[in-house]
Amino acid sequence: MSEIFNEIDEDLRREQLKKLWDRYSIFVVAAAILIVAAVGGWRGYMYLEAKKAAEAGSAFEAAVTLSEQGKSVEAEAAFAKIAADGSKGYRGLARLRAAAEAATRDPQAAGKLYDAIAADPAMSGSEQDLARIRAGGLLMETEPYAAMRQRLEPATGEDRTYRHTARELLALSAWRANDITATRQWLDMIGNDARTPASMRSRAEAMQALLPPAAKS
Repeated sequence: MSEIFNEIDEDLRREQLKKLWDRYSIFVVAAAILIVAAVGGWRGYMYLEAKKAAEAGSAFEAAVTLSEQGKSVEAEAAFAKIAADGSKGYRGLARLRAAAEAATRDPQAAGKLYDAIAADPAMSGSEQDLARIRAGGLLMETEPYAAMRQRLEPATGEDRTYRHTARELLALSAWRANDITATRQWLDMIGNDARTPASMRSRAEAMQALLPPAAKS
C-alpha cells in the first residue's frame, strides 16, 4: 500500500513540476540567454579593450621614437592622436608628452597645454600636479609671482607628490619678484619638511642665507 502512495506522490510532484515548467520555462530560458549574452559581451569588451591598449602601446612607442629622433612636430601630433583616440591608460601620459614636445618650440603654448591638463578632473591628482610643475618651470621667467602662486600652490600640500618642487619654484618666483616675505615662507616650508630631498634642502639653506635678517617683533 505504501508503494502505491509513493507512486501517487511521485506522479503529483512530476505534474507540479511540469506545470511550473510550462508556466516559467520562458523566463528560465530568457535568463539563461541573458547570462550567456552578458558573459559574451563582457569577454568581447575585454578583448577590444586589450586590443586597443596594445595598439595604443605600439603607437606610444612609435611617438617616443619620433621624439628621440628629434622630430618634435611629428611626435607632438602622434602623442596628441593617442591622447584623443587611445586607451584610457595612455591618454594622460600622451597629453603630458605632447605638451613636452610643444615646449621645444613654443613654451607659452606648452604652458597652456599643461594648464589644461591641470584643470581636467579626469586626470589623476599626480598628473595634474606634474602638469602644474612643468608649466611653472617653463614660465618662471615670464610670469609674475601671483600667477605662479595661483598655478602651483595646489601642489604644495603635505600629501602632494611634487610638493617639494612646487615649493622651490614658488620660492624662486617670489625671490625674482623681490617678495622677501613670500620667499621666506616657502623656504621655511621646505626646511621644515622632514622628507625634503637633501639637495633641495641645501639649495633652500643657501637662498635663506641671501635673505636679509627677519624683522624682530
